[in-house]
Amino acid sequence: MENTFPPALVERINNLKVEDVSADFVKLGGVKMADPSGYRVIIDRISQDIPFYRAYLKNAALTGTIVINNPFWWTADDKFFNYALASKLGVAIPPTVLLPHNKHPEGTTDQSMRNLMYPLNWEEIFEYVGFPAFLKPYSGGGWKHVYKVHSPEEFFHYYNQTGDLCMTLQHGVEFKEYFRCYVVGQENVHVMHYDPKAPFHERYVKNPPPTDPELYERVVKDARTLCRALGYDLNTVEFAVEDGIPYAIDFLNPAPDAEITSVGRANFEWIVGAAAELAVKKALSDENPARELRWAGFLKGGDLESGAPEKPAPRRRRA
Repeated sequence: MENTFPPALVERINNLKVEDVSADFVKLGGVKMADPSGYRVIIDRISQDIPFYRAYLKNAALTGTIVINNPFWWTADDKFFNYALASKLGVAIPPTVLLPHNKHPEGTTDQSMRNLMYPLNWEEIFEYVGFPAFLKPYSGGGWKHVYKVHSPEEFFHYYNQTGDLCMTLQHGVEFKEYFRCYVVGQENVHVMHYDPKAPFHERYVKNPPPTDPELYERVVKDARTLCRALGYDLNTVEFAVEDGIPYAIDFLNPAPDAEITSVGRANFEWIVGAAAELAVKKALSDENPARELRWAGFLKGGDLESGAPEKPAPRRRRA
């Protein structure tokens, strides 16, 4: 729903005047199965909200289009899994617990939940997580259904309002510094000072990145580690710093905010330039978007190691 980033990105790519590369806005209607999209690269900013676009992008990837970000991984990921993965990778994560639905999901009954321990050992959960804590959906974004709780009483007050949402409870890091990092191409990192407590349009403040070289290096290193493991070429990673330790709080943002009115002119110019360079690089590459997908080997002329699109992309490469 952005108004500034998409046209600026299209304009920046076209102003690069790279031979055989041009950019425009995707137009589509009814989508024929296994029909090539006609694009070498598509940058996805909206399929998280529109299932029609997500299905279209999977079809596009099947037929040889590089989609940023990979619609299969994006569909499969959730924030709780990402926290668990990050902890395995050595990235600092606050203690986090996955909670069962407060109410049965539609179409289910207590019989459907007969594997669930009842009552839950809430004391053990609260002791592990500690207070303050954040109650938030196991997957989601935009600060929807996020509650800060300071006691069991506050927790149950909000938990009883979550209906059939699947929630997590995560220790609330008491931070003095907070950073949001653009990560482009799993390598290029732009560290921004960020204040999640401020009104949305004031969250990107003018404070500089970390002045402590070790902290800065740790933030950049962990941001790259997470995006490489998740396979995202465009993402933001958020860190809350407590006692010098950067805790990764949120890093499932494959369509990160890039609106100039919220991120500010300098950050906007950085992300437009970095995304444009990435799109052109992908358009000119020999990358096979199906290379890691298990079904890729069954496509015409492919094998399980490399995969192959059924039809080649057009010669003129559009991003």
